[in-house]
Amino acid sequence: MAKPTSIYEQEHEDFRGMVRSFLEKEVVPFHEQWEKDGQVDREVWRKAGAQGILSFDVDEEYGGMGAKDFRYNAVVAEEISKVGASGLGFPVHTDIIVPYISTIGNDEQKQRWLPGLVSGDLISAIAMTEPGAGSDLQGIKTSAVDKGDHYVLNGSKTFISNGIMADLVIVVARTDPDAGHMGISLLVVERGMEGFERGRNLDKMGLKAQDTAELFFDNVIVPKANLLGEEGSGFINLMVNLPQERISIAAIAVAACEHVLELCLTYAKEREAFGKPIGKFQHNRFMLAEMATEVYIARTFINDCILKLNAGEVDTSLASMAKWWTTELQKKLVDHGVQLHGGYGYMMEYPIAKAYVDSRIQTIYGGTTEIQKEIIGRSLGI
Repeated sequence: MAKPTSIYEQEHEDFRGMVRSFLEKEVVPFHEQWEKDGQVDREVWRKAGAQGILSFDVDEEYGGMGAKDFRYNAVVAEEISKVGASGLGFPVHTDIIVPYISTIGNDEQKQRWLPGLVSGDLISAIAMTEPGAGSDLQGIKTSAVDKGDHYVLNGSKTFISNGIMADLVIVVARTDPDAGHMGISLLVVERGMEGFERGRNLDKMGLKAQDTAELFFDNVIVPKANLLGEEGSGFINLMVNLPQERISIAAIAVAACEHVLELCLTYAKEREAFGKPIGKFQHNRFMLAEMATEVYIARTFINDCILKLNAGEVDTSLASMAKWWTTELQKKLVDHGVQLHGGYGYMMEYPIAKAYVDSRIQTIYGGTTEIQKEIIGRSLGI
């Protein structure tokens, strides 16, 4: 089967081999139990850190490898997707959260937090969504009142990935209720701060091993030293970092599409009906032909986005295009996959069933499909 031109060089493939070996040894044998537990074993984070799989883009002076090349991030996403290890919050940590500290943290904050984030001793989360405010970040109610040398933080957040296990939570809060988007700031809340409580580990449709929590802040005293970036710059910093988050989600989606296609091709060749493999029936053959074509297009698209991201050429519109189109494709292809598998596709012991429930969130988090289309539409002057 034809494949797009690879964007990876030998060092990326060597890294891929290391990631694949790590997953086979440290993740695959335990993931089913982690799904029952509702979270992964904390030790797997430390082991991943020791292997250089976490936050490898962090500068060497803070314990990282200084590998500022998103192709490495994509390799991690691809290999995690191939083994269905949806409980690992590594891409959320490496691609989305730690870059806030790397890019807008001051020297003291970097020295304090980055080494632990690289080693896996510290797990991170970002708290944007609230019970009454999802995609509308300007509608957040969580408040942080300036008390001189500290803020007093009050409010709640929900659907927070890594929420149960997180040691550091970047909280999006309103520091000026009258300043609109210029009144939003980022505060780092640390495990153990008085008044910081975690709610239940949310019972999701899929991603069963990925801890997702409600977070509550009741008069939490947050030192001024934990203000990330300038006060009032939170919304702008979120907008700057969101394109990488959306390309990360798109990369996961494309890897998942490729995995689903492989599952379907294998099943279509092995499963027989009416005396021949089901792939020999024209309907199935045509459907697989369409899937293969769309996967090729998606891989070509995301490869271009990754190279553009490395070159600093991804704007919010392109990131939104990548995010909505690849995740909607993932949702469509995995639905085709379940149908192709028939009754077996509905059984959780079959990887296609797990891929189905794990995929559904992709068009929602990181900004819904509808929000992505709105962003693109505005960029067209409409």
